[in-house]
Amino acid sequence: MALDDIDLDYVRLGETGLSVSELALGTWRFGRESETGNLEIGEDRAHDLLDAYETAGGRFIDTADVYGGGDSEEWIGDWLAHRDREEYVLASKIYWPTREDDPNGRGLGRKHIRRNIDLMLDRLGTDYLDVLYIHRWDDATPARELMHTLTGLVDDGKVNYLGASTFQPNAWRVAKANELAEREGLEPFTVSQPRYNLVNREVEGDYLEMCDHYGLGVCPWSPLAQGMLTGKYSREDRDADASAGRDEDWKDAYLTDENFAVLDEVRAVADEVDATPAQVAIAWLQHHDSVTASLLGARTVDQLEENLRAAAVDLSDDQFERLAEAKGGPYDDI
Repeated sequence: MALDDIDLDYVRLGETGLSVSELALGTWRFGRESETGNLEIGEDRAHDLLDAYETAGGRFIDTADVYGGGDSEEWIGDWLAHRDREEYVLASKIYWPTREDDPNGRGLGRKHIRRNIDLMLDRLGTDYLDVLYIHRWDDATPARELMHTLTGLVDDGKVNYLGASTFQPNAWRVAKANELAEREGLEPFTVSQPRYNLVNREVEGDYLEMCDHYGLGVCPWSPLAQGMLTGKYSREDRDADASAGRDEDWKDAYLTDENFAVLDEVRAVADEVDATPAQVAIAWLQHHDSVTASLLGARTVDQLEENLRAAAVDLSDDQFERLAEAKGGPYDDI
């Protein structure tokens, strides 16, 4: 397999004692049904992707209890059963409903977390998670209950580190939780997983400053903006009846003049460094002082190989700033 010439580096996860691969493997498509009812990634291909990632030196695997209705964790666990689990860093997430018609089968209440952590570990075939993320914030659960419950998982040896995965930045929530943890001798959040890429820039400013203040490792998801930054879409796709199965909301959010201006700069830099647009978009995040490890997803081994080769793409400071300036102003203002 050609991927054996990549050899991903390890980086320190924030201010923790944990080292992780510089690019993580996201598994949200494992077992997922598309809008047309087709299985996006079945078990055999999931294992092929895990094999390819491992061959490239990758050891940081990210999943969630709801991915594929639990199949993602199950398939990762089956794959790991033939390997030394200690060589891998496993991260999973909890929040979304796992039992229909049960108000306690969702969210971040103590009952749901304590029940689900054991199910998650069983599916993964392991005694512990390296990182447990809250998948979203739960307004119905008090911060004190959440942090005491999560600290109990660390004390019990079921979880090593705590993280917060977000769709919209919530700097004040993380700060509130970590300040409470410091006051009461609890485990704080040490990892953040926000959406961040060259066109989705909402975390810049307060959120990234908060992560820096508390020493959080930042592991962004959607580095390619749901495919926008791969270069596969054109301005003409905005007026087409269908864009590779994308709905109108997606087109309105991503196929904008502003975003295409960013893509134009991505393509220009890609030509300069002999890389693909996808590789440049990922390399920009990896060049960012605040980013620890980007979360990569792929439907095929070929797509995964392309994305992983972003680790070898070197951007100059000037190229980094040009990309940043294509949307949202100069990097100095970030």
